[in-house]
Amino acid sequence: MNYTEIMVRYGELSTKGKNRGKFIGRLARNIKQVLADLPELTIDAQRDRTHIILNGAPYEEVAERLTKVFGIQNFSPSIKVEKTVPAIKAAVAELMTDIYKEGMTFKITAKRSDHNFELDSTELNRELGGVVFDTIEYAKVQMKAPDLNLRVEIRPDACYLSYETIKGAGGLPVGTSGRGMLMLSGGIDSPVAGYLALKRGVEIEAVHFASPPYTSPGALDKAKRLTEKLTSFGGNIQFIEVPFTEIQEEIKEKVPQAYLMTITRRFMMRVTDEIRNRREGSIIINGESLGQVASQTLGSMVVINEVTNTPVIRPVVTMDKLEIIEIAQDIDTFEISIEPYEDCCTIFAPPSPKTNPKLKHAMAYESRMDVEGLVKRAVDGIMISTVEKEGTNKSQEEEILADFL
Repeated sequence: MNYTEIMVRYGELSTKGKNRGKFIGRLARNIKQVLADLPELTIDAQRDRTHIILNGAPYEEVAERLTKVFGIQNFSPSIKVEKTVPAIKAAVAELMTDIYKEGMTFKITAKRSDHNFELDSTELNRELGGVVFDTIEYAKVQMKAPDLNLRVEIRPDACYLSYETIKGAGGLPVGTSGRGMLMLSGGIDSPVAGYLALKRGVEIEAVHFASPPYTSPGALDKAKRLTEKLTSFGGNIQFIEVPFTEIQEEIKEKVPQAYLMTITRRFMMRVTDEIRNRREGSIIINGESLGQVASQTLGSMVVINEVTNTPVIRPVVTMDKLEIIEIAQDIDTFEISIEPYEDCCTIFAPPSPKTNPKLKHAMAYESRMDVEGLVKRAVDGIMISTVEKEGTNKSQEEEILADFL
């Protein structure tokens, strides 16, 4: 099928009132980012829809990428036709001959935004329905839930035909809900948490703790590959590597085994919060799931959370492991997550960690350490890199971003 454009419909944006323009602008920017390496495209964002003019670009590739852009409710590939009754009738006959199969039902849904066109919507429905009956002898109309709904839209510049509606990713455009720091381990849960935060419009930066030589370069590479998978949904992501060896060795030396995990997680939270502060983020996001491990009981979460007043968002907190795995498989992070590299959370994991730690004990153990100094040195030593979506053409992307400045 020689489609000429893709018509994108918005999701929750219709409820945004006076902020609607801001949301649509951000969605347009995100669409342009994911399609930046297809220079043939022309993208026109309007109040109710965005039109992506293909200009010969491959439709299938564009459609595949659009299914991962949050803020899109659905979209339809369309065919542009000269805006005259004979041309429209001829196009409808040709299209229906190509796609209509015996046993199917159909209806015509016409919409006339150009009110100067000679036929109104009702007349178009009737005339074009007649064309279908004249062209296909076994055609059968059905107004409710037909197998094929041919949409005919009369716009000022031309007529557009479409019959497919492809479901979008839903949610909100990434970047419209602020920015947060994602605590990204190499496990299954945190990439899923990042994906769900992106879906609600949060721009994420990935914070990964590395403890060489206890953790390997393979573990670091794994975290970056997981981040790369998330770029399919939110564009380029800042990857922040935190040197965590000094803190972990200090904890191992001065904290009883049962509290190793609790104190480690408290330090991770402090470091992430300080990074958030320096980089002007709004929230912390992590992959904690209630009751999954010792550090994720309610008692542990209360003690760990005590080190910060920053909102901590836990998108998977109420999910079962199988539910999380299902999402991980859908977003293609699962196979990477199960690669056998140890991360900071597992290298010094005690055999019997406290599942209901006491805050006073945690604070007493931490009083043996230079908490502020350890956190400062870790944050001062962070290394920041940009994880880009595969195939991104940087110069094109910078040019696109400049359009919105």
